Formats: sequence, C-alpha cells, structure tokens
Amino acid sequence: MAEKIIEIFDIDPIQIYGVNDSNLDLIKKRFPKLKIVARGDKIRFTGEDEEVHQFEMIMNLLLERVTKTGTISENMVEQILTGGTSRQVSMSTEEGSDIIVFGNNGIVVKARTPNQLRMKESCIKNDMLFAIGPAGTGKTYTAVALAVKALRDKEIKKIILCRPAVEAGEHLGFLPGDLKEKLDPYLQPLYDALYDMVPPEKLKFYLENHVIQIAPLAFMRGRTLDNAFVILDEAQNATESQLKMFLTRMGATAKFVITGDLTQIDLPRTQPSGLLQALRVLKGVEGIDFVYLDEGDVLRHKLVKKILSVYDKEKLSS
Repeated sequence: MAEKIIEIFDIDPIQIYGVNDSNLDLIKKRFPKLKIVARGDKIRFTGEDEEVHQFEMIMNLLLERVTKTGTISENMVEQILTGGTSRQVSMSTEEGSDIIVFGNNGIVVKARTPNQLRMKESCIKNDMLFAIGPAGTGKTYTAVALAVKALRDKEIKKIILCRPAVEAGEHLGFLPGDLKEKLDPYLQPLYDALYDMVPPEKLKFYLENHVIQIAPLAFMRGRTLDNAFVILDEAQNATESQLKMFLTRMGATAKFVITGDLTQIDLPRTQPSGLLQALRVLKGVEGIDFVYLDEGDVLRHKLVKKILSVYDKEKLSS
C-alpha cells in the first residue's frame, strides 16, 4: 500500500474538480480501488503502488492541461482517463522533461535551448552554477524558474534574489525616493520573471513574509544563506571582494546560481570584475559548474541575434 499527496499550485482547485465535483467523480470511477480525498488544494490518495502511480500521472496530465489552456472539460477528462495511462503517460512525461515550471495564465516555462536545458540539469547535480552569456539568452529567467520550482517542490524554504546596484554612470544617491524606490529599478528584471511564474496574491504573501527576498548584493554581508535558492544576477558588476563575500555566504543546504554577461561590465575601469576572477580561480572545483550561453540561445526579437553578431565582429576587428 502507498499513500501520496498532490498539491494544486497556482490554479483554482475547482478547475480540476469541476462544478459540483463532476470531474473528480469521473476520476474516482476510473480508480474505484483507490481511497481519494480532495480537500482544498490537496488531494490525498491511498492504494496499491501501481494504481497510485497511474493516478499520480493522470493528475499531472490534468494539471498540465489546465495550466496550458486555463480550463478543462468533462470530455477532456474522459479522453485523458481512457487514453492517458501506461505508455501514453510515460511518453507525455518524457516529452515534458524540458518543462521547468508552470506559470501564470497558461505560461509553461521551459528550457527552450540546449544550454538552458544544461542549466536545468546542472542545477540538479551541482550546488553552485555559473551561467554566463549575453543579453536575451534567458539566464535570469531560467534561474528564477528553477528557484520557483525548488520552492514549490519544498526542496528549499526561501528564494533570495540579488544584484549589484551598479549602472553605467549612475549612483543611488542621485535617484529620487526612499531606499526601496532607489533599488527597485535595478531589481526589475527579477520582479518581471516572478510575475510570470507566481500568482499575484501568492507573490505578495511570499514577499511580505520574506519567503522570497529581493535585495542588492551589499545586503548579503554577514548573512548565512541556508535552506535557500540564491541567485546573484548581473554578477559581472560585482567587485572581487563583493563576489567572494557573496560566495562564502553559502549555507550547508543552499543552491547558488550566479548569472552574468562579460560584455556588459559597468564597473569603473580601475575596478576589476569579480566574475572574471571567479571564473578563473574556481574552474575545476567539484560541485561548481559553468554553463556558457551564446547568441544561439537568444529568444528575443530576431534582430537581437544580429546585433550581438555585429558587435562580436566589431570586437574581434578592434
């Protein structure tokens, strides 16, 4: 006998259960030997191992369908129930191996390029990952998706996202507003990714209760980051001492992802980038991996690839 619980994240449970539990009743008829109890956003089911396994795969297919389309009919439920077991379910599971997390409004966040898939696979095997590449390659977006997945899977208790507060020719003191208002523009790409992946009310709850923390790099000093998925974005703008400080904040049960673009270093010319030093000195350290993305990973407008290519040629000729 086996017992499992499936939690329904980010969608209204009635979309799965159906009006007056009509969908749930169909599912229970398909699995008469299972004890199925649905309460709120949790479905608890108990029975023989094989049936429990089949039920779990069926429910994952239903959740995937609702996430993609925003709804599911009784007819769709019947189609999945009659044709969605054994080999078909297995194939669906394999085909979904590039899926990282289901986002809002039917968004399915996938590893869409081989290097993004490498990021996903490397994050499973290693506790620290450096993802290096130019703008538009999905470094930050993929990293945030991996963090949200880890939080949903209860692998960690909090997500910490940070960036160096450095921009070309600007200083925080000259910007209007309080500290939060000064910092938010630097952290906006991280907010943008979260808005795609976490429902607004839940994101508000996470931010207010510090389950998700967004802060500038300087605020990491003195902390030990444990039971956390920690992302340092724009790491090329961290100084050598700042990046060393950040890397040594790592607790025993933390995952660190460091992203950066070596073509966009905004530090003063006299201040070497800590990312360049880290890539040099940490090469070969067990448990640390490096994924290099390039223009082939760019998923923005087709002109972005052409722009990157032209700038690369200009750099080589200069």
